[in-house]
Amino acid sequence: PMTQAPESGNTAEAVPSTNDGTELKQSGTRFSELGLHRQLQDAISGIGFEYCTPIQAETLPYTLACHDLIGQAQTGTGKTAAFLITAIQALLETPIADQDRFASEPRVLALAPTRELAMQIAKDAEELCARTGHRVVSVVGGMNYDKQREVLQNEIVDILVATPGRLIDFLGSQDVFLDQVDLLILDEADRMLDMGFIPDVKRIIRRCPPKDDRQTLLFSATFNQDVLNLASMWTHGAEFIEIEPQQKTAERVKQTVYLVSEDQKLPVLVNALKQPGVDKAIVFANRRDQCRDLEEDLKNQDVKAALMSGEIPQNKRLRTLDQFKNGDIQVLVATDVAGRGIHVQGVTHVFNYNLPDNAEDYVHRIGRTGRAGEHGISISFASEDDAFALPSIETYISQKLTTAVPEEELLQPLEKPPIQRRRGRRRSGGGGGPRGGNRGRQGNRSRSSGSR
Repeated sequence: PMTQAPESGNTAEAVPSTNDGTELKQSGTRFSELGLHRQLQDAISGIGFEYCTPIQAETLPYTLACHDLIGQAQTGTGKTAAFLITAIQALLETPIADQDRFASEPRVLALAPTRELAMQIAKDAEELCARTGHRVVSVVGGMNYDKQREVLQNEIVDILVATPGRLIDFLGSQDVFLDQVDLLILDEADRMLDMGFIPDVKRIIRRCPPKDDRQTLLFSATFNQDVLNLASMWTHGAEFIEIEPQQKTAERVKQTVYLVSEDQKLPVLVNALKQPGVDKAIVFANRRDQCRDLEEDLKNQDVKAALMSGEIPQNKRLRTLDQFKNGDIQVLVATDVAGRGIHVQGVTHVFNYNLPDNAEDYVHRIGRTGRAGEHGISISFASEDDAFALPSIETYISQKLTTAVPEEELLQPLEKPPIQRRRGRRRSGGGGGPRGGNRGRQGNRSRSSGSR
C-alpha cells in the first residue's frame, strides 16, 4: 500500500513510480537483470516495481560487487532502496546460521541523522525483507529505550537502523556490538554534519571493523569539502556516483512569494488558512521558538494547529501525524528537521513563514505538497528580515519565483487580538531531555534462542 513518493526512504520512491512524474522511470534497467537472489527479487516484484531508478541502475552494479560507494543524490531519487537491496543481497549471499550468531551483533548498520528518516528506512527494509526472514531493528531517540534495549539483548539482528545519539547510548551500556558489521551505510552525511553528529559518528565507526574489512556506502545530497574529507576517511577505493535531478522543485506546485512586513505575516497566514480549499497545510518556520509561538498564535485564532519539532516526544509526534492524516488537525507547524519526516498524502498547501537559510530546505519544504500526482500550493513570506534568501533559492531551483503583494482579503485584521510577547522571552533551539532511559546492568552478548 505505497501510493506516494516520499522525500526520503520510502520504497515507493525508492523503486520506480509514476506518482511524481517520469523522472524515476528513465534508467531502462530492470531489477530482474541484476542477478538478485530470488527471495529479494520476489519482494521487489511483490511491491509492484520492475525498473530501477537512475541512481539504482548506476550504483547497484558496484555495490552488489561489494565496492565502496559515495553517492550524491537528492532525496526522492531512490537511494534508500539502492543501499537496502545491496544489504539484503549481501545477507542472502553470505548466510550465517542462527546458532552460530550472538544477539546484539548486527551485520548491517545504517546511520541516519533523524528519527523520521531512520524509521522510514527501517520500514522500507522490512518490506524488502518480507520474503527473506531477516530481522530489522531500529534504535532512535524519543522511543521506548527499554524496549529497544530488550530487543538488542535478546534477538538476532541482521539490519540495525539507528540515529547516532541513541546508538552511542547502547554502545556505552554494551547492549550492542559493531565488530561483526559487514556493511556500513551513512545516509544524508551532509545533514549529519549540519546537525553536529560527526563526533558521534566517528565514535561509532571506530567500533566497526576497519574500512578494509567492511563495505561502506555513503550518500549525501551535497558534497562540500568537509563531507568529502569524511568520505575519504571512511571509505576504501570508493566509486563516486552523482545523479542530478531533472528538476529540483515539483512541477505540480504553484509557488508564490508574498512581500510582507513582519507584522503582516500572521494576519496573512491566518486569513489564508481560513480560505476554502486549504484542507491540510504545513507551516514551516526556521527555529523551534518561532514554531512554538506560531502554534500558540494559530490556536488563539481558532485554527486547528499542532507542533512538529525535534523537542516533541516521538510517540506524541506520531499521534499528531495520525490526527493530521485523519483531518482532525488542519495545520502542522514544523521545523525543517521535523518536516523531513512528514510523508502525508493530500497536503494542499505549504507556507514558509520564514524563508529558509538553506536553499535545499526550500525544496524539501515545498515537496510536502503536490505529491502522488496531485497539485499543491506553496506560499512563502519574504519580509525585510529574510528576503535576502530569495536570490540563492532562485539560483538553486533555476527559476524565478513569482512575487506579489497579498490580496486585500488576506490583509484583513485578525478576529482576535494577537498574543503579545516580550522580546527575548524564549531562547531559540532548546534541547530535549536525556536520550536514554534507566541504565540497568551492563548487557552481555548472549546467544539468541529465538528464530528470525
